[in-house]
Amino acid sequence: MVSAMHEAWCWYKLKVLIEMTGHRVTALGLSASGTNLKTLGEVRTLYDYTLPLIELRASLPPNEKVILVGHSLGGMNLALTMDKYPEKISVAVFLNAFLPDTIHKPSYVLDKIEIMKGLSLSIMFVNLLAVISTNLPEV
Repeated sequence: MVSAMHEAWCWYKLKVLIEMTGHRVTALGLSASGTNLKTLGEVRTLYDYTLPLIELRASLPPNEKVILVGHSLGGMNLALTMDKYPEKISVAVFLNAFLPDTIHKPSYVLDKIEIMKGLSLSIMFVNLLAVISTNLPEV
């Protein structure tokens, strides 16, 4: 379970409930968060930020699969880990989380916001929703 702007302890109530059903749960803090000793200056990329999750996945036995849960920015950490270890992940749960865009470059939405800087906030929001909704893959 990972998320931005929150630390692993935020999951303590849910962690206990899931453990009571017999599952093992790890609520993990990411780089430069909570008990992780890295400084913000050492975290230069999404990979750097995600490293504790990647290291945890790498340490598991080859035949063990996990369910990953990510909240908020944690969706990006899940996606990165899923790309690196697809064979070790049974399911990924994006809990009110960022879903990565696999079609455009990572800064796509921010680039669109930069283009719309001169517009009013309400027009920008409507245009941003239009940009996002017109670029969703067919399901």
